[in-house]
Amino acid sequence: MKFSVIFEAQLADPTPEREHRVIRDSVEQAVLAERMGFDRIWAVEHHSLKWYAHMSAPEVFLAYVAAKTSTIRIGHGVVCMPFAFNHPARVAERAAMLDLLSGGRLDLGAGRGGTKQETSLCGVDPDRTTREVEEALRIIGRAWQEDELEYHGELIDIDPHPILPRPQQTPHPPLFLACSRTETLAQAAELGVGALVMGFAGPDSITEMRAAYDAARTARGADRFVSTVVNDHFSVLCPTIVLDDGERARSIGVRGQRFFAQSIGHWYGGAGLPDEAVVAGADEGAEMRRAAEQVVARLHEQRIPVPPTATATFHTDHAYGTADDAIAYVERLRDAGADEIMCLIQMGTVPQEACLETLRQWGEKVIPHFREA
Repeated sequence: MKFSVIFEAQLADPTPEREHRVIRDSVEQAVLAERMGFDRIWAVEHHSLKWYAHMSAPEVFLAYVAAKTSTIRIGHGVVCMPFAFNHPARVAERAAMLDLLSGGRLDLGAGRGGTKQETSLCGVDPDRTTREVEEALRIIGRAWQEDELEYHGELIDIDPHPILPRPQQTPHPPLFLACSRTETLAQAAELGVGALVMGFAGPDSITEMRAAYDAARTARGADRFVSTVVNDHFSVLCPTIVLDDGERARSIGVRGQRFFAQSIGHWYGGAGLPDEAVVAGADEGAEMRRAAEQVVARLHEQRIPVPPTATATFHTDHAYGTADDAIAYVERLRDAGADEIMCLIQMGTVPQEACLETLRQWGEKVIPHFREA
């Protein structure tokens, strides 16, 4: 089983100074993750989602981290693949350059970036995003295996052009798809790409999602594959804060998770803004605060769906507490079918010292438990 850390660069009460600090803090965490024995980091791509994700240029972040590390894999997960966000040929060029300069350490994931806030910024047609993501994966899978890329599909035409440079990994870095619904899990399996299972679903839901992924793998045909290389890796999100003081860790983790849920509820579901980041202005601020408080009240109930998917439910049964608590939770994820544990540590209200201590606890106690086993 593999272990990784995923970065959103979330930020409560954002100012330019705090934003600069959270990016630098994320670099510090990524470098420490290598020293602590993690296998991979992942960096998301989102645009204009204040509070929720300030990681708008993950390829730059990852290149900087790659230069400061030597062994940890660099997960570009995910790239917003609709064409108005990133032309598929440009994704292939940038990814190959990053793979080359990192010494063949790149993994590449695809996603939709489907919020109205994001699509309106870049002129993306929301009705085409799912189809464009799949077509982009097909183009990228082909770009690195032919002397010249030529593609004529339903949504885009590319006349013959060489795609330069070639990646160091042969024939190309592993491909993944962000998944939070049964439909996207089936799509990932059919396309022959790994699944990055997002959301706060617990082990019981992960068991069901793994079963859906495996069923689609059994039924698939090679005609749907996006590449000659198939990747069946199943990675699952694991919110975690681990400290010697388990109660304090749980308190910090639940608060961070609440902030995360409020942020995603705002951008994906139209709920109020996070209560830690209410904008100035008496009337508007009060109204937003009331809306945010209503979101918190609903989310604290067990098994309440969090937009955008019914698989992402808000509950606090995650790897919060001591190292022993985290080990017990990871064992449940392993038994549910996880190939990789993606640690979500950097949530908007979690202080840097708690993030760093959580990485140390995982590196010194949690990961060695499973390596020895």
